[in-house]
Amino acid sequence: MTSYDAGAVVAHPDTEDTGGTSQEILFWPASSPFPQAEHATGIADRISTSEDLFLSKAFSQSMHPLKVLPHYYRASGTFEQDDITITTLITFNRFKVFSELVVHYQGPISATVHVKPSATHELLDALHDLYASTPGMSTYVDIHLIITPFDRQLNTWRNAARLFARTEFVMMLDVDFAICTNFRSAVRASLDAKVGQILKEGHAALVVPAFEYVKQQDGLDQNVFPRDKQTLLPLVKAKKIDMFHRAWDPGHNSTDYPRFYDAAAGEVYKVTQYQSAYEPYVVFRKEGPPWCDERFVGYGGNKAACLYEMYLSGMSFYVLADHFLVHQSHPYEEEARKLERKSNRKLYQDFKEEVCLRFVLRLITTPRRISHLSNASSFAC
Repeated sequence: MTSYDAGAVVAHPDTEDTGGTSQEILFWPASSPFPQAEHATGIADRISTSEDLFLSKAFSQSMHPLKVLPHYYRASGTFEQDDITITTLITFNRFKVFSELVVHYQGPISATVHVKPSATHELLDALHDLYASTPGMSTYVDIHLIITPFDRQLNTWRNAARLFARTEFVMMLDVDFAICTNFRSAVRASLDAKVGQILKEGHAALVVPAFEYVKQQDGLDQNVFPRDKQTLLPLVKAKKIDMFHRAWDPGHNSTDYPRFYDAAAGEVYKVTQYQSAYEPYVVFRKEGPPWCDERFVGYGGNKAACLYEMYLSGMSFYVLADHFLVHQSHPYEEEARKLERKSNRKLYQDFKEEVCLRFVLRLITTPRRISHLSNASSFAC
């Protein structure tokens, strides 16, 4: 038997029968809004359901058919609860960069792998080779399969990786970013500080600024990427490296890169000019913050929607000024990106209106219970 940190006790063996149906049973403690009445009302100590039923409800907003196989490979390492799990998603063409992420991070990773039914055996063979050949993979990495014919259900994949993470904190990261600095140790060492306390309460997300090489060919080899801020800054000054996706400023400029460049060692500063297109890479508490809306499929708006709802829920964003990520260059599917962004632009506008109304209603009806909503006065709607 193994335990999901979401509160359920689960039995789920590693298996290669990706077409099978799990008969495992999940259990979690029963609860009541009136604890003093539990004994009188006869509420059971535990509630049970099948794993398949639980997962079908957990991802009910996703496109179907969809089959989720948690912990297809399960890391052998034991992780401390205050550690940070990288949560990421992987497709067949990102196996190589995923291997590099594992080697550089050397910490817990929860990864969702997309499997198309038409290419199941080919992908699983390649995944097995990757898992067996990458140092640290079997120690640090939990692999979860999502079997579906549909491409780029990115928020569903993100939610799966987060759901099955086994530490208190997670980082939502795209797989093709290099971990350049040891933000993990810095965050864990600062959990008793003011920002660390807000992080533990689930009211803060810590931003690790993202960069990319100006010339794509310069960003192909992670071995030459800067590994500290002192090495990064001259490359920025020489215009060899810039903020990630400079052509789309709203995506990252709320990080305030000029302030990042000038920040003193050890500084952590608050994002004060949040905008709804902001989509940084962040560390946050696994339980508590809102989950990614699974209606978003394809490029455009998906990660921004995750973070927008977090912001409206009362979370603040703080930038780690000693740390950064660098994007490894790769070709983009430009035609797909263009079409999917057009579709998601309208979806995101509707989503913003919906989520704003939802949180305004919460403020009106339960002001005392959500007094921690530090962003409530500015809402960014």
